[in-house]
Amino acid sequence: MQAREFNALGQELGALVPNWSAPTRPDKSSLEGRFCVLEKLDAQRHGPALFAANEQDREGRMWTYLPHGPFASYDEYYEWLLGAEHSQDPWFYAICARSSGRALGLASYLRITPDAGSIEVGALVFSPSLQRTTQATEAMVLMMERAFAWGYRRYEWKCDNLNQPSKKAALRLGFRHEGVFRQATVVKGRNRDSAWYAVTDQEWPALRDKFAVWLAPENFAPDGRARLRLSDLTCVDELVDC
Repeated sequence: MQAREFNALGQELGALVPNWSAPTRPDKSSLEGRFCVLEKLDAQRHGPALFAANEQDREGRMWTYLPHGPFASYDEYYEWLLGAEHSQDPWFYAICARSSGRALGLASYLRITPDAGSIEVGALVFSPSLQRTTQATEAMVLMMERAFAWGYRRYEWKCDNLNQPSKKAALRLGFRHEGVFRQATVVKGRNRDSAWYAVTDQEWPALRDKFAVWLAPENFAPDGRARLRLSDLTCVDELVDC
């Protein structure tokens, strides 16, 4: 532990960050894993597969806590995708199955703040075919890994405090809960209290090793099911069921 440091006025100072320089912003390169590939969103190329995958959610359950969607027609969805494709923040990726190449969901980096060394993952739209799959988990690991490789110090996850699946997913992925920002925003005309989670660069090396154990080929049975629960490796809150 670094020794506490004070200035000449007796005020305590934050720890020095040696050799600090602002990290790079996201680029168009793909993020490739064993189960999935994250490709920079291309509305024309990825749109039809994404819309078809989203149509499996007959109830519209996956849109409840998002500021956009559901979409009544492909034309309406394609118009939104075009805006997302050209957005610089959020910076969107299509999550594609390695086996088929089909796009099954979306994820983005957002609130990209290189000068602060902070970046967030969010705007997650996982179709029923992607939800609770190894591909979904690997996609989140790939994005976290890339962010820290770029030099970010803080990797954030925020969600509606009522969104229980998202909160459990954050804990399962090793994020630490940092609190709730009350009345943080208004989404679809309703109040949103935002739950905040984060992983820091100091926590990342140990977490990376745990992901490597879980994603290792020997962790998967012939039927594709993981032998180990990821949460048994990564969840830092023993009082919460991840």
